[in-house]
Amino acid sequence: MPVYHKLGQIPHKRHTIFEKKGGGLHYEQLFGTVGFDGMSTLLYHLRRPTMVKEVGESIDVSPPIAVDHNLHARKFLSFGIVPEDDFLESRKPLLVNSDIHIGVAAPRKSLNDYYYKNADADEMLFIHQGSGRLKSLMGNISFQAGDYLIIPRGMIYQIEFDAAENRILYAESFHPIYTPKKYRNWFGQLLEHSPYCERDYKLPEDLQAHDEEGDFLIKIKKQGRLHHFVYASHPFDVVGWDGYNYPFGLSIHDFEPITGRVHQPPPVHQTFETSAFVICSFCPRLFDYHPKAIPAPYNHSNIDSDEMIYYVDGDFMSRNDIDKGHITLHPGGIPHGPAPGAYERSIGQTKTDELAVMIDTFRPLMVTEEAMGIDDGVYYQSWLE
Repeated sequence: MPVYHKLGQIPHKRHTIFEKKGGGLHYEQLFGTVGFDGMSTLLYHLRRPTMVKEVGESIDVSPPIAVDHNLHARKFLSFGIVPEDDFLESRKPLLVNSDIHIGVAAPRKSLNDYYYKNADADEMLFIHQGSGRLKSLMGNISFQAGDYLIIPRGMIYQIEFDAAENRILYAESFHPIYTPKKYRNWFGQLLEHSPYCERDYKLPEDLQAHDEEGDFLIKIKKQGRLHHFVYASHPFDVVGWDGYNYPFGLSIHDFEPITGRVHQPPPVHQTFETSAFVICSFCPRLFDYHPKAIPAPYNHSNIDSDEMIYYVDGDFMSRNDIDKGHITLHPGGIPHGPAPGAYERSIGQTKTDELAVMIDTFRPLMVTEEAMGIDDGVYYQSWLE
């Protein structure tokens, strides 16, 4: 989980009078999770964060399902998704269940004419192409290609891109996204054997309190619908905050792979976790150093989870005919493993330059109509000689 962090001005004690310089009070808000039992932050606003001026339309954004009981391997060509100007409209859900929605996006323009809040889900944005700034009421985070951005549910944010060429893998998680428990001590600090540490976090900075009244549109996603709310004051009016619940970033390039004498299983690549799925990072690394090691992964049954891999860059040694932006889905219930020839040609290899993001879900994934439009249709036969 993130470390304790604070920005701006806060009072000496919680839940006490915090006066403005020109008179009047700042308005305290608890931004917490899991009731009052999870990570939380206290924010201090210039105005009440509750001033709803108008409730507008409510749009159904539930993804249409094409295959709700999938049991064959698939490959999706995600760069076939056509870029769109609007950040939200560019997001295309591909694989979904009651725990997670996984999709890709190719936004051409910054989100700057409205604000967005996902009231249902924590969000993970993996920046495949592009750079810019994630802007929220808690400050800004600069990002670049290879960055994971973790955005807690209920966070109001905008995203600003430096250019029009952007590609994002995203996940909406209906469970809190945490750092792996196996890498934390009982205080929450990342341990010495963790593949990354708190030093690698990209934390919010450059807090700017906007003292403005007017009409501010916030699009709020809740229960599969996008609700339009107009607030009477700028949502980014926070003068200070402290706590543990805030957006943060982590570069996949700062993940330090764990290697061994023989092939290491996927859990060594684990980067984030929830109670319903894990996110793993496959990064450039040295291969196994046992004299008779087979670096390619062994065939495995994959009984308890669906495995999705998003290919970012490099040469993924266990697959054939894989390119940037390709997504493979290996459903639970049938075995999968290296493509024909990959097992043998990996012998004697000393390193790999592969870069990929894997999401393993503990419940089956349904395939959306959007995903079927970019399915290559033949991947399930790719293990035939």
